[in-house]
Amino acid sequence: MGRKLVFIHGRTQRGKEPAALKKEWLQSLDDGLHAHGLTRSIDDADVLFPWYGEALEALVQWGPSQDAAEAVLHAATESPPERVFMSAVMEQSRKEAGVTKAELKAIAGNDVFQRGPLDRGWLQGLVRALDRHVPLANGTGVALATYDAYQYLYTPAFARTIDAVVMEALVPGEETVVVAHSLGALVAYNLFRAHGAARGWKVPLFVTLGAPLAVTAIRDSLGVRAIPSCVEHWFNAKDERDVVALYPLDQRNFQVDDGTIENWSEVRNPTENRHGASGYLGDPEVARRIHEALG
Repeated sequence: MGRKLVFIHGRTQRGKEPAALKKEWLQSLDDGLHAHGLTRSIDDADVLFPWYGEALEALVQWGPSQDAAEAVLHAATESPPERVFMSAVMEQSRKEAGVTKAELKAIAGNDVFQRGPLDRGWLQGLVRALDRHVPLANGTGVALATYDAYQYLYTPAFARTIDAVVMEALVPGEETVVVAHSLGALVAYNLFRAHGAARGWKVPLFVTLGAPLAVTAIRDSLGVRAIPSCVEHWFNAKDERDVVALYPLDQRNFQVDDGTIENWSEVRNPTENRHGASGYLGDPEVARRIHEALG
């Protein structure tokens, strides 16, 4: 029996169905393979796409005429711990994206700016500043990704819902190449550490795409970091312009005690915000690595 392939998604575009997203991901993978003159060696039926989109959509709800950033920031600032986490990540995103305090002040207004990063208005101003001053950045996407990460890390019921869906796709003793995007990278890493050895999972290649794991507030929430024992090789891909995946998973930004994560930072993601999964899967090097691991 050949190896299986599991795709683990992050926050998806509203209104998309899992079957359509799986097809989009596979088409992007095929495009990346074609650059090497290769064709996919695995049938669609052997590619699993565990879907937890409903759980993500239930976290923050907004109508067609509502501002998504305002909705997520309202939800994220209801409690002090959430405000601190959200503010830390968003402020780090601002600095790395090169948005100056003067640019933020001009958008948010002096009164709001003086209240500091824990203020909801300050965060809303930062979302707009990222949209205005960073080419193709998506401030709302950063806010949503940050909120999702916080909920997964600190809301056990939410994490259990997602974990249960993903775990169904991982069969003990069956070699499985796992490709995880954005929040999906956090989910997969957490599951592999907690359950990989006990459940007998075998992951010859773990591919993370646009992973926010090295963002300080997220990284520090993970405690001691290690390459999960069920993972033979970890390949991390990022676009340097991706404002969700701020840093590579290298020894400086995501030190692990028992090995090395291979980083590929040459991706030129063509999606609108440089973070889309399809843009990562279409990268020829990413596609080639997946192809080689599948055999």
